[in-house]
Amino acid sequence: MRTNLKKMMAAFVAVAVLATGSLFASPAPSLDTPAYLSQRASTLLSEIQEEAGQLGRDAETLATFARNPQYSWESHAFYLERVKGHINAVGERTAELNQISGSVLPWQQKAIGEVTSHAAQVAASTQAAIVHLNGNQHQLFASGYPGHLMTIADRSADMKQSVDKFLDYQKAQQNYQEAEQRFLQLQNELELAVD
Repeated sequence: MRTNLKKMMAAFVAVAVLATGSLFASPAPSLDTPAYLSQRASTLLSEIQEEAGQLGRDAETLATFARNPQYSWESHAFYLERVKGHINAVGERTAELNQISGSVLPWQQKAIGEVTSHAAQVAASTQAAIVHLNGNQHQLFASGYPGHLMTIADRSADMKQSVDKFLDYQKAQQNYQEAEQRFLQLQNELELAVD
């Protein structure tokens, strides 16, 4: 009877340890720490960078439409719908960025402000172009419509360029810190005096 009790206790302890994971595991990282939120902001900015690249290509196509009346309203509608999808995806990410902006690095706060501004301009011009196209399918070059298409292209390019620069800054900063650490390590290993 005692042997069965010992076996049952050993099995219970084994199941309890397996169910809870390692006894020495570190606690899960908190999702509201500045380090986590800063990493999340960088991830969202990278996603915006990718989306802005796709947006830019479609926006540039619309800009060519603004300069050339040969394209049908269906072509305009197709590319406006694509731009709308891209800017909505950017909008979802900027909404999350704005929620965490108070807890991220200063350069990320500035990036959030710039990206949000460009995205809002693209969204407003996209909406205006869609409204115009829905009511004026055969008057594509009337009442500011070409201007909306050009604004979509220009602000999309500005957004992409802005997020590129901020993410390049982050990469340069990381490279600088790694180089500085390597420099100090070599200085210590070689026992060189500090200048």
